[in-house]
Amino acid sequence: MRMFIDTSAFYALLDRTDESHLKAGREWNRILDADYTLVATNYVLVETLALLQSRIGLEAVRRFQEDVFPLLSLEFVTPKMQRLGTSALLASSRRRLSLVDCISFEVMRETGIRKVFTFDPHFIEQGFEVLP
Repeated sequence: MRMFIDTSAFYALLDRTDESHLKAGREWNRILDADYTLVATNYVLVETLALLQSRIGLEAVRRFQEDVFPLLSLEFVTPKMQRLGTSALLASSRRRLSLVDCISFEVMRETGIRKVFTFDPHFIEQGFEVLP
């Protein structure tokens, strides 16, 4: 079974000061034990690495690259997904909803992924099954 992973989960997993760090670690171990295929987009990776670098530093980027990235199946955002995500963002008229999230929703729908490891409530609003 495939599971999408969002930036908020990656960040909580790697930032020991994040309020969701312990919960993220427990969920990460359950996910790994369940043998999911872990999916993220290249946009989520860019967002995650930029966030880790700016808030925690390059050591966190290195740790992600060495420990987490090898476990991922990467979906590259196509021009079609870019257009659909941008259209969804503009139609939502919501300042706090990101383009990366809108594209993630479209990729998940296109690939039939229903579960997502995230701490972002926007995925619940879109009807996805959110862990934890």
